[in-house]
Amino acid sequence: MARTERFEMRVDEEILERIDRWRGSQDDVPSRAEATRRLIELGLASSVETSDEIVKFSDGERVLILMMRDLYKRLKVEEAEVDADFLADAIYGGHYWAPKWEMSGVFHGEEDDPSDVHFVGDVLDMWSQIERSYERLDEKEKARIAREAEPFGKDVRLRGFDGNNESSLLGIANFFIKKMGRFEEFRGRDLNSHFPSVDIHKRMLAVYAPMEKMLVGRGLNADQIIQLLQAQAYRATEP
Repeated sequence: MARTERFEMRVDEEILERIDRWRGSQDDVPSRAEATRRLIELGLASSVETSDEIVKFSDGERVLILMMRDLYKRLKVEEAEVDADFLADAIYGGHYWAPKWEMSGVFHGEEDDPSDVHFVGDVLDMWSQIERSYERLDEKEKARIAREAEPFGKDVRLRGFDGNNESSLLGIANFFIKKMGRFEEFRGRDLNSHFPSVDIHKRMLAVYAPMEKMLVGRGLNADQIIQLLQAQAYRATEP
């Protein structure tokens, strides 16, 4: 049974009368306390459902939308991604459910987790450093990396994130690169690793963190790159 907690609430006579009328309309005529509990549950459920189904515009946003509609008409804009007439009609008619139905690509309710953004940024930064440093090494050092960090040392490059199981992280990485112009060295590369990569990147970042503090004005050496590449391998912890 769920744990309950007692609390007191003071209301005026008008609210009490409304509660009494409501509980009197119920088949089992619950007590005031039970009626109040049921009304709270109904109110909370209604609030959640409504917030999920409608789009809320502030007064200022409504004015801006209507101004945008008028501006579109004045400039005779015929093709636009946002249908200003539709939004204006929804506002005037109070149809705040309609934008989510008609413009699901805009009002999808999804939002990147800030911790995911920082994680992806750290991964891209680390691999940018690894690849730049690797390219500066001579062939002898590259051969040593291939040998000592086998099999990861034969193709030293960022694989990315799994498009099936880590799609949000892959989307963040692509937005960094394609839309924000960050980490240009990865532009045009398919960053769908096609295998789960989060744990791999986490192991590498744990090794990279103390190295990063010492990289001011210089790149990674062959030994450091070998350590980072070796960190990709899963090692079961001892019991």
